[in-house]
Amino acid sequence: MAKLLFQGHGSFRIVTDGDVVIYVDPFAGNGYDLPADIILVTHQHGDHNRVDLVAKKKECVVIQNFDALKDGEYQTFNFKGVEIKAVPAYNKNHNESECVGYIIAFDGLKLYAAGDTSKTAAMAGFPELALDYALLPIDGVYNMGPEEAAECARIIKARRTIPIHMKPRALFDATMADTFSAENKLVVSAGSEIEL
Repeated sequence: MAKLLFQGHGSFRIVTDGDVVIYVDPFAGNGYDLPADIILVTHQHGDHNRVDLVAKKKECVVIQNFDALKDGEYQTFNFKGVEIKAVPAYNKNHNESECVGYIIAFDGLKLYAAGDTSKTAAMAGFPELALDYALLPIDGVYNMGPEEAAECARIIKARRTIPIHMKPRALFDATMADTFSAENKLVVSAGSEIEL
């Protein structure tokens, strides 16, 4: 069964049922020891792009925001049975041309890694994707706050929504997690691993 380790802040690791190791926005916490097959970076802020922290397999693929959004087109990648589709991510602090989110499909599951964003027009089309998980930022400083994130959760209609990026410079913030009112929320504390 696939597993997700929330490393803290906006960083997490997925290990698929077939042992494909995927890191998203490496920066925070621990758990960078499993050699990566795939590393995804949503944008180039220093709290999302620490690819150097990650142990890598020889054939590791690193997909950065500038690979995922080329000439105004959002790209799709397939590697080791994992499909990765780039989607828009933006807000007043993050330029749409410099940021992406990712829809990651593996083991019959679909997961939305939002990156740093607020509500986007593309989210209106996400219900038809039948997402299993959505990981949404809720800090209310550099991204949308918990109320807007809960609205996005209602729009997206993922089976479960995990709040991340809760407070600047913090791995996890229980108070912020409590204020996130999405009905389908699943709170995962920093350093915890769940089965998907």
